Amino acid sequence: MAEFKELHKMIGAALQQAGEESSMLLGQALTVQSPDLLNINRRSYFTEMDEAIFVIGVESREEYPGRFYLIFALGDAIVMSSILLGIPPARISEKRRLCIMEADDIDAFGEIANQVIGSFNSVFQPNLPNKVHLKLLPPKKYIPEIDQLTDQEPLPDDDYLMFRAPLETDGQEMHCIDIMIPLPLANLFDPQKEEKAAPEPESATAGEAGGDAAAAKTGSRPETILILSEDSHERQVVKDCLAATGLKLVDAPIGADINDLLGNAEVKVAVIEVAETEERNLAVCNRINAQSKNAPLPIIMCAGEWTRTSVLQALKYGASDIIMKPFDAEELMAKVRRFLHAA
Repeated sequence: MAEFKELHKMIGAALQQAGEESSMLLGQALTVQSPDLLNINRRSYFTEMDEAIFVIGVESREEYPGRFYLIFALGDAIVMSSILLGIPPARISEKRRLCIMEADDIDAFGEIANQVIGSFNSVFQPNLPNKVHLKLLPPKKYIPEIDQLTDQEPLPDDDYLMFRAPLETDGQEMHCIDIMIPLPLANLFDPQKEEKAAPEPESATAGEAGGDAAAAKTGSRPETILILSEDSHERQVVKDCLAATGLKLVDAPIGADINDLLGNAEVKVAVIEVAETEERNLAVCNRINAQSKNAPLPIIMCAGEWTRTSVLQALKYGASDIIMKPFDAEELMAKVRRFLHAA
């Protein structure tokens, strides 16, 4: 999985500067913590979302064309705009509870957002080799169960890098700022290694045979897809879906000893099926990465039910993507191929 170290560093510096400058603007400390980096798609992000949000598009111009998105919880936007307007803390809490955002609040929040994107420009421009200019677009409010998702709204249906940075300010509960950058634009900002094509199957035989044949030819460790589930039928379903990859397919119960199971295999992707999305089940990602020779290992988590909280917990524990059961075979294959090509 690509790490985007330089982009991560620039985002962290821009957020730190934005926090410092916002503190001066607001007249009280606003702390922006170091961001975590997650791979996510829009469907996963909005699954079971139950809080209203503000989405602010940022247009990247010159040599880095594209758009990325700043996402604030509506409650955080109300808190920051109200502080800027000098509203007493008790009234701020009431406005937040009732989701009251009036015209003055929107104007004040726009001023804060302009300051934030100014911080981004001051970091991105000297750190990128070619000319870039970031321009703020009008904010959009999204309220779950009221506003409808479309292919483009409130942000395009795509795969993203998400940089999530917790916010803190005295006397008020705050959440996070999420920065969603489409993968093509992320690769412009911070080019990653050239993608390699996934190995083609030797013949129409099962995936295990193709993987073993390729390894025998090259003398290298067999490239493997790891499939974990307590349900042997579920494991076979996944194996049938992925046979056409041509890689060796190794399956086992979740509690199996990964070191003994894999030996000298080179695991390219792991597909893990869990019955429940409880935290203890999702934490298996940590164990797999701890025992993998190629950590961080691309991990696709499969479950029958996902909430926004469980999706974010899965990503926190090291999952690279999630999929809903019963899954579509083409969707699973597409996700696996994407990680194989990026390896």
